[in-house]
Amino acid sequence: MTTLSETWFIDGNIDFESKKYTLLAYLQKVNNFFDEKKLYPQLSDVIFHFNNLMTFKQNKRLLQNSFPRRLSGIQLERLELLYEEMISDDELMAEIEQITNYASQRMKVTITDGTDLYDYVENTITISPVGILPLDIEEGYFFLCDGYFRSIYVYQYKLSIIERSNDKFRSLRSQPVSEWERNFTNTYESIKADLMRHNRTLGAPAVYTIETKLTYPVEETLLPIAKRSLVRYIETTRV
Repeated sequence: MTTLSETWFIDGNIDFESKKYTLLAYLQKVNNFFDEKKLYPQLSDVIFHFNNLMTFKQNKRLLQNSFPRRLSGIQLERLELLYEEMISDDELMAEIEQITNYASQRMKVTITDGTDLYDYVENTITISPVGILPLDIEEGYFFLCDGYFRSIYVYQYKLSIIERSNDKFRSLRSQPVSEWERNFTNTYESIKADLMRHNRTLGAPAVYTIETKLTYPVEETLLPIAKRSLVRYIETTRV
């Protein structure tokens, strides 16, 4: 898809009309993915660019602890020098302000469309434990089933903590294990028993089912939302 650099709005020729068409081409691609019910990584990418614009507009300086986290130290140093040069040029700063104001408004509309779709998918998801949960639920398995009712996608998961600045976030890493035909023989309990036979390192693992009536793309939409929903479910039901 058409991509934007982290500093697209101040790269190269800083011209409103040129940047406008660059932005619209990018957002058109993002919206096309949303029309196909594909949320990731497009939604997180456009949110990243929106936050960059907000940081630029609000702080008026490119500080290492606040401007794009994906930028290297060399990039940040270059941008800080560039900003010092630009800030003395009123005409150029006015052009940049027009670009960032327009881009942030257009991105906001796209983000709203994406988050509305995210919320819709999330509200269709139901999560339940399979059997009795062990005391240690930091790792285990989850079964993902969509509205086709054909397959049970089995993933192994592990929870971890990510620290950013003064905040801590729960993260869930997963890897696919197997895919089972969904029928009367392959029950959730029988699949759990099979997993226990083939992987004794987890003992009696925590296992959850994640179901949705939707038939949206698994990798681009259902799986990432299912993982975030499972993290929240585990945290809210933890004894």
